[in-house]
Amino acid sequence: LGVSGGIACYKSCTLARRLTEGGAAVDVVLTASAAEFVRPVTFEALTGRPVLTSLWQPDRALAHIALARQPDLAIVAPATAHLLARAALGLADDVLTALLLARTGPVLAAPAMNDAMYAHAATRANVKALAARGWHFLGPDTGPLAEGPSERPGRMSEPEALLAAAARLLEQRAPWLGKQVVVTAGPTREHLDPIRVVTNPSSGRMGYAIAEAAHTRGADVVLVSGPSDLPLPFGVTTHRVETTADMQRAVDGLVKHANVLVMAAAPADYRPARPAAGKRPRASGTLTLELEATPDILASLKRPPGCLVVGFALEAPGVEGGNGVAQAQAKLREKHLDYIILNNALEPGAGFEVTTNRVTIIGKSGTPIELPLLDKRDVAERILDAVEQALT
Repeated sequence: LGVSGGIACYKSCTLARRLTEGGAAVDVVLTASAAEFVRPVTFEALTGRPVLTSLWQPDRALAHIALARQPDLAIVAPATAHLLARAALGLADDVLTALLLARTGPVLAAPAMNDAMYAHAATRANVKALAARGWHFLGPDTGPLAEGPSERPGRMSEPEALLAAAARLLEQRAPWLGKQVVVTAGPTREHLDPIRVVTNPSSGRMGYAIAEAAHTRGADVVLVSGPSDLPLPFGVTTHRVETTADMQRAVDGLVKHANVLVMAAAPADYRPARPAAGKRPRASGTLTLELEATPDILASLKRPPGCLVVGFALEAPGVEGGNGVAQAQAKLREKHLDYIILNNALEPGAGFEVTTNRVTIIGKSGTPIELPLLDKRDVAERILDAVEQALT
């Protein structure tokens, strides 16, 4: 983690901590100006590793060469205008620029500077030159700068976004590169009136986890999300929808260019036949509603040739009889799916509003794969492992 001198250095502390918590061995290299903002001991405490600040550090001779060669990834955050200019010129006048000049592996840079400095032709040329040499850039973002509000790029990207970008560079896989993946997630809402809705308690976590995992593997991912309070996945294009019909229109438009479609959403199956234009007044006694079926998105799907389609089946085996596999296999055949993911709606720790899930992965052939109770991100990885075999 190379840190150059800017007020955004404080974000680098969070980034170093998060990388370390994720299991990475993080070696921090500070420029002299960066050490004026954040002392080396701070990064040493966060990473548990010594910090390199100079070419002349005792007992660290040629450390910049070792750190150029050994790491899987070099991240420069913040990358100031001065640092980018020196790197573009190939200067090696301090420990960080010397390391970057000797670096042959991937470099991820997060520019951070005054918005006018970033817009300057010299900075733009430096970024272009470094990108042509293989550097990867994230940001800068818009938002408040040290000197005040700004509506132009200059603000360093957030640590969470850098973590996602780093994971993508480190974990991308050849079968997913260039692939277009569409994922649906969350519930839909069908209005009784402008205030009340028919919906379900889906949080969207499973679909969001699949979208994040596919992006990390190198795919270009579009997420079609019903109402959800989850933070949007970094690097993923997101379309917000409200009703099942909205979701159907979005999917029908996006699937035309998709290599993989994962229908992890839990759209409402029914909607009021005659929603009220105004709020229904509260009345004593009962209220009888006539419901009609919503569109079956998968049943009506016109998928392009070669597009793999993954559906989900939420069953209640104890109520419906059997273990749910037969019902899920019937849905797979009926809707012409490549895979269907069977959920048990009644099992503790699985299904809605929890961070874990227990599923069975069912393909058109082969034995169903029953997974133990896992974190939903781990479940997402196992689902994509199955899809990846079909992609190759």
